[in-house]
Amino acid sequence: MAEILHLTHSFGPLYDPESRVLILGSFPSVKSREAGFFYGHPQNRFWKVIAALTKRELPSSIPEKKALLHESHIALWDTIFECDIKGSSDSSIRNVSPTDLGQILQAAEIRQIFCNGQTSGKLFQRYQEKSLGRSARILPSTSPANAAYSCEKLIQAWLPVADALADP
Repeated sequence: MAEILHLTHSFGPLYDPESRVLILGSFPSVKSREAGFFYGHPQNRFWKVIAALTKRELPSSIPEKKALLHESHIALWDTIFECDIKGSSDSSIRNVSPTDLGQILQAAEIRQIFCNGQTSGKLFQRYQEKSLGRSARILPSTSPANAAYSCEKLIQAWLPVADALADP
């Protein structure tokens, strides 16, 4: 049984000056923390959804994932920088310190912010929305724990990401 640990985010955001869309998770899962990169659990559908939306091949390595995001003008980060968490469970998150999203918003012309799941969305609204003067659209979580959504249903629900990337 996993114990509650106080953790600090162990890797930084991914973005560049060409990033147009910012996708925020909540906090890295155990598998992501082990990999040192976003959405490291093999059953998380994030990479399948992004590959489908961008009409690209499914990346398998971290360098391929980074290239897909950079080429597609997608920035990734999380709403939480530090928290108490049990394993990978979003529902166990307590004592939150939010991430500083200002660095991304200053460096890139982010058109729209999306939150991957309710936890990310609620935490963004609580800690970052007012100070940034920006809102975020909450999308269904790509986590395997979100069994109510098939991969196909997630792709449809995430179409606003593709729309935001396509706008001039």
